Amino acid sequence: MSDTYSLKNTDNKAAFAQGMKDGVPIALAYFAVSFSLGIAAKNAGLNPVQGFIASALCTASAGEYVGFTMIAASATLIETALATLVTNARYFLMSCALSQKIDSKMPFFHRFIVAHFVTDELFGIAINRKGYFNPFYSYGAILCSVPWWSLGTMLGVIAGNLMPLRLVSAFSVALYGMFLAIVIPPARKEKAVMLVVLASFVLSSIGYYLPVFASVAEGTKTIIITVIVSAAAALLFPHKDEEEAQ
Repeated sequence: MSDTYSLKNTDNKAAFAQGMKDGVPIALAYFAVSFSLGIAAKNAGLNPVQGFIASALCTASAGEYVGFTMIAASATLIETALATLVTNARYFLMSCALSQKIDSKMPFFHRFIVAHFVTDELFGIAINRKGYFNPFYSYGAILCSVPWWSLGTMLGVIAGNLMPLRLVSAFSVALYGMFLAIVIPPARKEKAVMLVVLASFVLSSIGYYLPVFASVAEGTKTIIITVIVSAAAALLFPHKDEEEAQ
């Protein structure tokens, strides 16, 4: 793609085809992760169609898992919305970064569609493209990967309904393993991340075991703990720019 923004058919077709190609490994990973999310959706009481729609509307593993957890805890709609918003707050920063590569003449509907599908993986491949961002590149990657995210969740719900209870419990643990795989490597490298993880464990335990918090809904506890830990981390361990770090 050239360094100047255009919507020529030749440029769009090439960008779309490259997006489809780059979306293949993302699709494979999405299917594996969303299958475990489907087990969580089943435990929350969702049927296969509801699980499919949930993943189609929320292409974020952590945010979707929090949503299923809030549903299972019988949280209110406001609590569920706030918890999901806080969990997915990092996408605000990704969208801001991606906006720097978007031409000012790009129509709104292109921005709207791309913004809805800003995920860690799709953002990663899009931000590394040279020149102005062509939305058709993301459309190709989205078309190749996102359906597998929704399909994996639906199949996870179906499998959860067919498998014995013990096997469903075993598959439910797989999702926790995924989060551990995400958290442990950076926690071993950075002290700040480790302290944040430990603080989350401590506050979660306090909120669960102390009688004074017994009347507080689980969804509200999750929101309060997330805000407290993230705010404390931002104040105590501010991210340094590359120039300051040198």
